[in-house]
Amino acid sequence: MKKITGTGITAAAGIVLLLLCSCGSKNSGAKNEAIDAAHNSRNSLNWAGVYKGQIPAADAPGIDVVFTLNEDGTYEVIYHYVDRGDNSFIFAGNFEWDDAGRVIILDSGELPPYYTVGENMLIQMDMSGQEITGELAENYVLRKSN
Repeated sequence: MKKITGTGITAAAGIVLLLLCSCGSKNSGAKNEAIDAAHNSRNSLNWAGVYKGQIPAADAPGIDVVFTLNEDGTYEVIYHYVDRGDNSFIFAGNFEWDDAGRVIILDSGELPPYYTVGENMLIQMDMSGQEITGELAENYVLRKSN
């Protein structure tokens, strides 16, 4: 049986520490923008379902939205203008995922096409695919209802 001395323990500890440090991020201290294909909204979340919320409207108190995402890549969106009686608009079509598996892109030319898919939420983006910011940003979040 071989006896380990203090020097041997120190050397072994140094090797273990070196191995642990080398397993860290290659971009230590820098923002890591790599896409983790194993974990994204598309394959890690239960995203299919019905999302509801009320988005701002230019000429009404708001628009009630019911947005259904289906596993087969289809969607249906119902817009109902608040205080406008029975004035609803229904849009349906197909959507695709962006390369990162985080944003869906609708095939409709009439609706904002970009939506970020989050945990039990769907966040409308602006017409160029950028995040909506400012004091009204929270009003563009639809919450999953089922």
